[in-house]
Amino acid sequence: MEHNANNTSVLDRSLTEQANAILAAIVATSDDTIISKNLDGIILSWNPASEKMFGYSEDEALGKHISIIIPPDRIEEEDYIINEVKQGRKVDHFETVRKAKNGRMVPISLSVSPIIDGNGTVIGASKIARDISERKRADEKQAVLAAIVETSDDAIVSKTLQGTITSWNKAAEKMFGYTESEAVGKHITLIIPPERLDEESYIIGEIIKGNKIDHFHTIRRAKNGHLIPISVSVSPITDESGKVIGASKIARDISEQLSLQEERARHYEEVKALNDRKDEFIGLASHELKTPLTSIGGYLEILSRLVTDEKGQLFLQKTRQQVKKLSALVNDLLDVTKIESGKLPFSEEHFDIRKVVEDVIELISHSNHQFQFHFNSEVEELFITGDPHRIEQVLTNLLTNAVRYSPGTDRIELYLSHEEGSALVGVRDFGVGIPEDKLEEIFSRFYRVDETKSHASGLGLGLYLSQEIVSRHGGTIWAESEQGQGSTFWVKLPLKL
Repeated sequence: MEHNANNTSVLDRSLTEQANAILAAIVATSDDTIISKNLDGIILSWNPASEKMFGYSEDEALGKHISIIIPPDRIEEEDYIINEVKQGRKVDHFETVRKAKNGRMVPISLSVSPIIDGNGTVIGASKIARDISERKRADEKQAVLAAIVETSDDAIVSKTLQGTITSWNKAAEKMFGYTESEAVGKHITLIIPPERLDEESYIIGEIIKGNKIDHFHTIRRAKNGHLIPISVSVSPITDESGKVIGASKIARDISEQLSLQEERARHYEEVKALNDRKDEFIGLASHELKTPLTSIGGYLEILSRLVTDEKGQLFLQKTRQQVKKLSALVNDLLDVTKIESGKLPFSEEHFDIRKVVEDVIELISHSNHQFQFHFNSEVEELFITGDPHRIEQVLTNLLTNAVRYSPGTDRIELYLSHEEGSALVGVRDFGVGIPEDKLEEIFSRFYRVDETKSHASGLGLGLYLSQEIVSRHGGTIWAESEQGQGSTFWVKLPLKL
C-alpha cells in the first residue's frame, strides 16, 4: 500500500509540474501583457509581452510598484481595482491608459482576477492587458466618418446587395421626406420611380463586379411624390476578406444646377438670335452700301476724264481715295459677317507666295510714294496651297497698317523665308509701336490701340479678319513690337493644307 501511495504522489507532482510548465509557456508566448502583483501593488511577474508594451525589462519591473506604469492622474483606478480584487471580484475589460517607459501613453483593455492561495485567501492579482490603440484609432475614424455622414448636405444611403436600406442620413431625410425609421429595412425601390427600376438592376450589377459608378444623373421620388433630379455616385461596400456585401450611395439634388443650365441655354439662344439679327443687318446694310459706292466710283472715273484742270484732278483723286477706304470698310464688315456665319468663301490653289508679296508691294507703293519698301528674301519662288486672294488680303492689310501707323517715317521692310515646311512672311515698320500689354488684344474684333486713334482711321477689323484667314489656312499670325521703335507682324503658313 505504501508503494502505491508513493507512486500516486510522484504522478501528482509530475502532472502539476506539466500543468505549471504549460501555463508558463502560455504566459511567455502570449501576445497580451500578463502581470501579477501582490495586494500591496508590488509586481511579482512580468511576461515578454509586458516588456514589448511598456518598455521595461523583467529585471527592471520585478519588485517595483505597479504605479511605474500608471499615469499620476489615474492612481485612483488602482485603489478601485485592488478593492474589487480583495473582495474576490474580477474586473473585466476595464478600458484605461497606462504609461510606457518612454512616456508614451498606451490605451489598454484590462482584465484583473484575484489570486487565491490554498486556503481560499486572496493574496494578489493577475492582470491581462491588451493594447487597443488600433481599435481606438478605428473608433475615432468611424466617429469622424459618422459625423461627416450625418452633417453632409448630400444624401448618403447604404443598402445590401438585395436592395435593403441599412443606413439613411439626415440629408436623405430632408431630400426624400422619409425618416430614418421609415426607410431603414425597406427596399431601395421606396424612392425609385417604376419606370426607372431597370437602373437599379444595372447599378447592382456593376457593384457586384466591384465597379464604382460616378455622377450618374437620374430621377428619384420623394415621399410626397415629388420627382427629384439627382447626381448619384455608388461605391461597393466590402468585408474584411474583400467580398462585396453592399453599396453606399451619395446623392446630390441637381434641380438648381439643371435650372441654371436651362437658363444659360435660353440666354445663349437669345444672344444667338440677337447676333444673327445683327449679322443680318450688317450684311444687308453692307450690300446696300456697296451699290451706291460702286455708282460713285463709276461717276468719279467718268469725271476724271472730263475734268482737265490740275486742282479739279486733285479733288477727284482725294475723293476716290475716300471712296476706296469706305469700300474697304464695307468689305471688311461683309467678311466679318461671313466668317461668323461660316460662309466666308475660300478657294484652294497651288500658288507662289513670293509673287503675291511682290504684287501687294506694287499695289501699296503706288498710293504711298513717300515710303520705300524693301523686300528681303533668298527664295526665288515658294509654292503653298491655299486661297491666294485671301492671303493677298492679309498681306495688304498688314502693309496698309504699317503705312498707317508709321507717321514721320519712310521705310518698311518685308521678309519671306522657307522654314521647316512653312512659309514665313514678315512686315516691319519703324512707327509708333504697340504697348506690350496690348499685343494679345490687337487681333480682337473691333479692337484699336488707344494711343494711335488720333491719326489712324478704321473699324479695328483688319487684324481680326487676318487672323481668321490665316487660321483657316492652318497657320499662325503674331506681332513683335517696342513702343517708339516700330512693329513686326509675322505670318507662318504651311506649304500644304
